[in-house]
Amino acid sequence: MRAAPLAATALAAALLLTGCSSGSDSSGGDSAAASPSNGTTCRIAHMDVEVGPANVAPAAGDTGNIPVTLTNQSAECTLDGFPGIDLNATDSSVNVSPEEGTKSTKLTLAKGTAATFTLTYTRGEAGGKASLDVKTLNIALPGAGTAKSYKWSYGPVAGRSDNPDAPNASVSAFTQAGD
Repeated sequence: MRAAPLAATALAAALLLTGCSSGSDSSGGDSAAASPSNGTTCRIAHMDVEVGPANVAPAAGDTGNIPVTLTNQSAECTLDGFPGIDLNATDSSVNVSPEEGTKSTKLTLAKGTAATFTLTYTRGEAGGKASLDVKTLNIALPGAGTAKSYKWSYGPVAGRSDNPDAPNASVSAFTQAGD
């Protein structure tokens, strides 16, 4: 007689555990796909983050590139997925998607080693209806759920021609930095 209540309890617990995650993290990615299968997920709080120096887009319609270098300051960890990038204006925020056709690679970072990625954007027209007047850049690591905010000083970001509410910007995959 006790087997049925125990089985029901085990099933309920399993459903509860799988229901704890909505399947997406704060970076806009799929947390199940972004979580490493072994090792510890890298946390932004344990990284020394360098944003730039940038190849700034000088005028509306020009393309700029902002390299970001993450140096692990803690125990060995894994990056598995794409960086989560949000561009924040005064009254709105947009998520930046990975470069079209780009595949992520799983990287393991020992303490003191680094990875890089690049944010590419098209500069928008100042005050333009289809431009986002970005104030801050939020960076999150895949599967980690928390982000750090950095000042944006690269001008407004243009909206895409097929969807002016989406930024004309993309983020590359992580690559190992250094030797």
